[in-house]
Amino acid sequence: MMGLGSIVGTGVFVSIGIAAGIAGPAVILAMAIAALIATCNGLNSAQLAANHAVSGGTYEYGYKYLTPSLGFTAGWMFLLAKTASAATAALGFASYLLNATGLYGRGFLIPTALAAVVIFTLIVLGGIRRSNVTNIAIVSVTLLSLTFFIFACLPSAIANRAENLTPFFIGSPATVLEATALMFVAYTGYGRIATMGEEAREPRKTIPKAMIVTLVLTMLLYIAVAGVGIAAVGSNVLGTTNQSAPLEAAIRDVGSAGGAVVLSIGAMTAMLGVLLNLILGLSRVLLAMGRRRDAPRVLARLNPQGTTPNLAVLVVGIAIALLVLVGNVKTTWSFSAFNVLIYYAITNLAAWQLPNHQRLYPKWLAILGLVSCLFLAFWVDPQIWQIGLGLILAGLIWHKIRQF
Repeated sequence: MMGLGSIVGTGVFVSIGIAAGIAGPAVILAMAIAALIATCNGLNSAQLAANHAVSGGTYEYGYKYLTPSLGFTAGWMFLLAKTASAATAALGFASYLLNATGLYGRGFLIPTALAAVVIFTLIVLGGIRRSNVTNIAIVSVTLLSLTFFIFACLPSAIANRAENLTPFFIGSPATVLEATALMFVAYTGYGRIATMGEEAREPRKTIPKAMIVTLVLTMLLYIAVAGVGIAAVGSNVLGTTNQSAPLEAAIRDVGSAGGAVVLSIGAMTAMLGVLLNLILGLSRVLLAMGRRRDAPRVLARLNPQGTTPNLAVLVVGIAIALLVLVGNVKTTWSFSAFNVLIYYAITNLAAWQLPNHQRLYPKWLAILGLVSCLFLAFWVDPQIWQIGLGLILAGLIWHKIRQF
């Protein structure tokens, strides 16, 4: 449940539409490939966590097993990737809300998304923490709404007799690779399982099993949603009619206006949960980086109660709001995809450096994950990865300057 709660969210409610608009029915293949790569990365994250059980993920692994520059780059990429994911969640929430209320297309998208960011930043400043009970409630509502979507679209999918699934490939192999890169981000969150070594019995056995089971279940869920959705209404509706709220557009197209409201409730709940979780997580990463002087030291200051890094929370909220102003979920999600793939490439490189006596899995698994992540990173829109490379360079320049 923790794994599903960390993974299922913006990815299924937004990115399926973006990827379907690029690859058509072949998005189903892209999902399967992305799940395999995510499994490689997840297992490598798990063996790193088993041997270096500290908060911070690849930011800490890079420092311990690689170099300070690579450790910093991992932290910097995490901040960029998850800030973009949070902006996508805010825009996705706004899209589903405005569609459900009939206000979409009237200029309210960005203001509504900004309002969500402001409200949840203030909530985090107030000291709230996301509990396991909240997580279970959110993932339960999310899974129920997705199950409802599948059954609501199934009659139309059966009636169409797979006509909308052919031709399966509507573009070149490049479109499948770009869709795979975008769908890979929809599986991220499995790192939360890898960091639970101190909370699990027999973590060397339990964590890999939980990782694999979670990713297989997530893949099957995504394939069911995409497969039934495309079969029912076609990739042109799911992928291009409304990329910000594709599942709502699909269920409304099959004639279920009431079902669209039910689905929207699940989508909004999931994406608000993602937004809260990311503001919490990003502010704590900034706190850790501030303590190490990888970010301005002032960001490491806590409130008078010693519980919340107020300035770090504000910086995160402002950064998310600035990306919300882009107003395009494909751009923010693609930006997240590039950065998260570079982040996990560093994860795999760190796993490759593990001594043999600490290794849980064959070395080739780390090599496969490393090559796959680096390869996929450059199949997103060229302008996105060029900006990403520029930001990596800018971050490394800061990293060197702050040492003086």
